[in-house]
This record gives sequence, structure tokens and C-alpha cells, in this order.
Amino acid sequence: MEEIKLGVMEARFADIIWEHAPISTGELVKICQQQFGWKRTTTYTMLKRLCQRGLFENQSSTVVVLMEKDIFQGKQSEKFVADTFGGSLPAFIAAFTKGRTLSDAEADKIQRMINESRRRNK
Repeated sequence: MEEIKLGVMEARFADIIWEHAPISTGELVKICQQQFGWKRTTTYTMLKRLCQRGLFENQSSTVVVLMEKDIFQGKQSEKFVADTFGGSLPAFIAAFTKGRTLSDAEADKIQRMINESRRRNK
């Protein structure tokens, strides 16, 4: 799996694009100036970086999403579990829940996810 790491500002910038896409580069520059105080060149530099990583594409001054946010987050999660827990999802869940109690709503949601996964595997 190809790893795509984002720094804090790259992640905030990506969130803006995911939230507004498709978005014109002009509008993106305005938003980044308002939220981060960036100049146009900074926005374009950051956009170029994330385009090179395969998240977005600048098509004739319109930024479009190549990798949806949930897909990106899923890949990041898989990488974390692989690196930290040897790929073992049960080991991750055991570590995550150690010392904390799941609410009934959380437990129910996890159980629904397990049931759905079992249905897909049949």
C-alpha cells in the first residue's frame, strides 16, 4: 500500500478541498487567504503537493477530488494498524478499548459493522 502522509496544514488544506470540491482555484485561494493568511503562491504550492500525491487534480483551474476523504482515512487507518499492531484489528481494538468502556451505542455500531462485514464475506 502506498503511504500518503499529510502534515497538519496539508490535512487542513485537504479538508477544505474535500468540503468544497469541485472548487475553482480562485475560490480556493480566497478561502486559504481568509483561513490561513496564505498568499496565492502558497495555496498553489500546497495544491501542487497534494496533486502529486494523487489526492486531487487541477483541471483547467478547477480542483477535483481523485481520492475521497473516507478512502484516504481508510488507507491511513490500515497503515497504522499494520505498522503498530502487525495488521491485527482485534489487537488494535483491545488496545483502544483498554481502560475505557464502550457506550451501548458504540458497541451496537461496532456490532453492526461486524455483522455487515460477515454478510459481505458470505
